[in-house]
Amino acid sequence: MGRFLGIDYGKKRIGLSLSDILGMMAQPFDVIESKGLNNNVDNILKIVKDNEVSCIVVGVPINMNSSEGEMANIAREFVEELKKKTDILVETIDERLTTVQADRVLIEEANISREKRKNLRDKIAATFILQTYLDIKAN
Repeated sequence: MGRFLGIDYGKKRIGLSLSDILGMMAQPFDVIESKGLNNNVDNILKIVKDNEVSCIVVGVPINMNSSEGEMANIAREFVEELKKKTDILVETIDERLTTVQADRVLIEEANISREKRKNLRDKIAATFILQTYLDIKAN
C-alpha cells in the first residue's frame, strides 16, 4: 500500500496533502500554481511518482443545493485527464465547505494574516478533503 494524495483543484492554485504510509492521517503537503490542464496533470503525476502514491483523491466542489457549478466541471475534467494518463486509482469526494473550514482554522485558531492565509488555505483544504476520504474508508 502506498500513500494517498489529496487535491484541492483550483483555477489559480492546487492544494495538495499526503497521507502517512498507513493511510490513516492526512498532512498538508504543498501548493502548486495551476498552469493549464495538461501541465497540471503532468505535475501531479510527477508528485505521485516521487511520493509513492497509490490513490489520488480529488475534491469536487458541490453547491449547498447539491448542484454542480463551473468549478465542479473543471475538477471533473482534471480527474478524467488523470485517469487517462495513469493506472493509479483516482477517486472524487464532495469538498463542500473545505475552503471555509480551512479559512476558519487559519483565522480563528492560528491567527494567520490574510496574505499568509492565501498560501496556506489550499493545502489545508486538501488536507480536509483527504482526511474526510480516509475517515470514510476506515469506517
